[in-house]
Amino acid sequence: MGAYTPIPPVDRRHTDVQHLDLPYMFEPPETREEWMKRARALREQIQVGLGLLPSPEKCQLNPQIFDRIEHEDYTVEKVYFESLPGFYVTGNLYRPLNNDEPGPGVLNPHGHWKNGRFENSEDGSIPGRCIELARMGCVAFAYDMIGYNDSRQLDHRDFGDQRLELWGISMMGLQVWNSIRSIDFLESLPDVDKRKIACTGCSGGATQTFILTAVDDRIMLSSPVNMISNHMQGGCLCENGPLMRIGTNNIEIGALMAPRPMLMISATGDWTVNTPNLEYPTIREVYRLFEAEENLSHVQIDAGHNYNKDSRNAMYPFFAKWLLDTEVQMPYSERSFAMDPVDNLKVFGEGPLPEGAVDEEGLIDIILQKVRARFDKNTPDATKELRKFRKTANAAFRAMIGASVPAPADIVETPLGMTRKQGYSVNRIIVGTSDRGDRVPALVYEPGKKSRGAVLVVHPGGSDRLIDDDGNPSPVIGGLLEQGQTVMTIDTFGTGDSISEAGDSARQYSTTYNHTKTAYRIQDIITSVTSLRERTGASTVGVIGTGDAGLWCLIAAALDPHIARATCDTLKFNMEDDQAFIDKLFIPCLRRAGDLRTAVALAAPAELLLHNTGGIFQTEWMEEIYRVADSRDRLRVARRRAPVPELVDWAINGASGSV
Repeated sequence: MGAYTPIPPVDRRHTDVQHLDLPYMFEPPETREEWMKRARALREQIQVGLGLLPSPEKCQLNPQIFDRIEHEDYTVEKVYFESLPGFYVTGNLYRPLNNDEPGPGVLNPHGHWKNGRFENSEDGSIPGRCIELARMGCVAFAYDMIGYNDSRQLDHRDFGDQRLELWGISMMGLQVWNSIRSIDFLESLPDVDKRKIACTGCSGGATQTFILTAVDDRIMLSSPVNMISNHMQGGCLCENGPLMRIGTNNIEIGALMAPRPMLMISATGDWTVNTPNLEYPTIREVYRLFEAEENLSHVQIDAGHNYNKDSRNAMYPFFAKWLLDTEVQMPYSERSFAMDPVDNLKVFGEGPLPEGAVDEEGLIDIILQKVRARFDKNTPDATKELRKFRKTANAAFRAMIGASVPAPADIVETPLGMTRKQGYSVNRIIVGTSDRGDRVPALVYEPGKKSRGAVLVVHPGGSDRLIDDDGNPSPVIGGLLEQGQTVMTIDTFGTGDSISEAGDSARQYSTTYNHTKTAYRIQDIITSVTSLRERTGASTVGVIGTGDAGLWCLIAAALDPHIARATCDTLKFNMEDDQAFIDKLFIPCLRRAGDLRTAVALAAPAELLLHNTGGIFQTEWMEEIYRVADSRDRLRVARRRAPVPELVDWAINGASGSV
């Protein structure tokens, strides 16, 4: 542990609130191994935020392709299929007129053009690029972003709330799921070569492009246009899902394409103006780690925000090279085209949706049913299954909460003074880590005799709530000191002396860029456990969580193997009530990952005392998991709030105690 290194006077988590419009940088690692490790964690974070980890079960697409229009050298058809039961992806399929063998498939997400997939203006034409790709020999699919044109089951810019975030349901997640299912659709076509699937789009369509390449390696070639920027991350719901950019940015996410071929197209007249000197060279450094620099290219167009003819003419040769194994004559010139009338391209027009189509409420119900059914289906009933469950769940929990056990060398402390009392002493300190900018006020009670162990006590109101008006410690702390335990109490984020005068800035898409207060408090518990271990030399620590802090401590025990014993007040918490999670335990995607049930599965075989259940906090599933883990005796459940002697005994001795 560092020698009382000074740490910031204000917790930077209060002041350095991340948001959409901040400039962000990405420093590529020096080795491929470092990058592969980082890329794996980043993909997991993105997948969790999008509701893709654990992976959702795929329904039948039931595709409908109809109303074929033949032109001289290509065809256009209307398409719809189900990405979820009763929820439709809609679009147009452009194919070469005569194709003797399977050819490449190209996804074309359209972005926030006023006319969606029907946009055909000087600044951008989705039909134009799809027609040219079809003429080149590709099967091009232009599909609606949710809420555009024929996709009218949800409002694109007015969907989602905290309840849905708990379940990992967001506009961005649904849009990416539609893109994943669009790959499935292309792969199902007999005239598409599954080995050659590409994606290109501009603006919001470029966000879809590089996010899709981050989570689905079936995309072997991509061209995100006018979006990968260090100072603009995307300004719509469909670009800002929960957790998406915590500790990361579009440059690093874009680099997840490496070493697959990618063409970055930028413009002099928008936020990609610096791409030639900033974003492109940075991503190129990641390609260099794979010795694949030739797979990454860049072109900048002297124009405003666009996917205009010049930008498209830069894309076609790149796609021809990698998809068709052909070199085209340069400079490339898109052939003239005439877009079909919009009414001839609409899938549903002004008519009704297919029978069985769901509205917003119906869609949410279907997703929740699927999530619950998948959790029940994957409930482990054997040791091997439990190991598999824990592997996936651990990745999800770490991404949701952003918590990690700091190395002892990373712990920093600032001493604020010591007071000697009769039979014990009290040290007032601030605990933090060298890289997080965190600042956790703490009191450390040391017994007059040699310490025989260490216990962290967490109150939701902070350390002062564990002291009476005369400055005497609470009965719990007194009981622990009598047993020779070193005791630490803390002011977790936003409690006690950790309340910042600056407060917390409420910004748009806050959970896209920042963890929640609850997540920070869980990290503070884990950080303090490491500090306490280093201070006392104890290999493990007991934890007591009172009130709301009982639930924080339960999740901390799931993430820190050094918490060997934990007594957690469950507050008669109703795990069937979404509002209870919003009020007391708001962490995006927590419910999708199995909430507190999964936390207990990850904590096993730690010795847990879950008390004050009142028969409302359901523990049957948790008890079964401890049975599967062959640790049944290590979990104790009590309907009532445990008395002080029992809390003290369990924190010290666990299940082998005498109480």
